[in-house]
Amino acid sequence: MQSRYGPELRAALAQVAPGRMLRDGIDRILQAGMGGLLVVGDGPDVLNICSGGFLLDAAFSPQRLSELAKMDGAIILARDGSRIARANVHLVPDSSVPTSETGTRHRTAERVARSLGVPVVTVSQRMNTISVYVGDDKHEIEPIPRVVNRANQAISTLERYRNRLDVDAGSLSQLEVEDLVTIRDVVNVLQRIEGVERIAEEIERYIIELGEEGRMVRLQLVELMGGVEHDRRHIVRDYRGDDRSVPLDSVLGALSALTTEDLIDPAELVNALRLPTAALDASVAPRGYRLLSRIPRLPDQITENIVARFGSLQKVMRATIDDLDDVEGVGATRAKAIKDGLSRLAESAILDRY
Repeated sequence: MQSRYGPELRAALAQVAPGRMLRDGIDRILQAGMGGLLVVGDGPDVLNICSGGFLLDAAFSPQRLSELAKMDGAIILARDGSRIARANVHLVPDSSVPTSETGTRHRTAERVARSLGVPVVTVSQRMNTISVYVGDDKHEIEPIPRVVNRANQAISTLERYRNRLDVDAGSLSQLEVEDLVTIRDVVNVLQRIEGVERIAEEIERYIIELGEEGRMVRLQLVELMGGVEHDRRHIVRDYRGDDRSVPLDSVLGALSALTTEDLIDPAELVNALRLPTAALDASVAPRGYRLLSRIPRLPDQITENIVARFGSLQKVMRATIDDLDDVEGVGATRAKAIKDGLSRLAESAILDRY
C-alpha cells in the first residue's frame, strides 16, 4: 500500500501521538491553558535563525517542557525529541517565505517548516489546538475520541468494500477458468482494489495519530487487508500490456497515482495498464499468475517459468503433467501438484458460479 501521506509528516505525527513523551508534554501545556512553539531539530540551520533565549541541553521530560512553555519564546528540541536544546528562543525565519497563517506563532512555524524542512509544533492557547508543520504540509491534531470515531467509521466502510471486492474477485476467477474475461471485468476488480487501498491509507493515518490508542484499529486493518496487495500485484501481472520495457512497478505506480475521479473512469485504468485497446467488452486472457499463486508452496520463480513457457492460463490448465514436468525447476511431483491444484481451483470456481 503506497501512502499519499508523506514519510516526513508521518514521522512527525508519530512523535506527537498518544503514549509518546512529547505528546504528554504538549497535553500538559494545553491543560495549563498555555501556548507553545516547538521546533523538533537542533541542527545548524535551526540555530542560525535563533536569537536570544538560553542553552539547556537537558534530557527531555514532559514536566520540563510544560514549565519552559510558561515563557513566550520557542523551545528547540533534538531531532529525536530526546533532549531540550534551547528555550525562550526568538525565531527569525526568512520573511520572504510565503505563509497563509495570520497569528505570529503560526506564521513563524509555517515559515520555519517550509524553509528548513524540520517539524514544527504549535500549541494554541486560544483555540486549544495542536498543529504540526512539515515542509508545505500542515496537520491539525484532533481530539482522540473524534479520531477513534472516524477510524471506526472507516473500518466499517472498509469491511463493506472488502466484501464487495471478494465477490468481484471470485467472479473474475470463474470467468478466467471459463476463458470469458473482458477488460470490463478486470477494470471492475481493480477499481474495487484501489478503493480498498485508499480507505486503508486513510485508516493508517488515523492509527498514526492514535498512537497507543490505535492498537485495536491496526489489528482490524491488518485482518481486512490480508491478501489485497498480493491480488493487486498478480492481477496487474496477468493483464497489463505486452510491453516488457515498462517495469511492473511503474504500472503499479501509475495505478496508485490515479485520483479518486480517475478511478471512476475505466479508460484511465486501461491506460494505466497500458492495454492496446480501450474497448471494455474486448476479450482478454490472463497469463495465470493469480491462480498459480494460490497453489501452496509454489515458488515465484517456478510460476515465472510456467507462464513464460505457456503464455496464458488456459494453456497452463490444458497442459499435461508431462508438459509441466518439462518446465525448468518443476519436476514430476510438483507437476502433479500443480495439475491437481489447478483442477481444484477450476472446480471450486465453477461450483461457486452455478
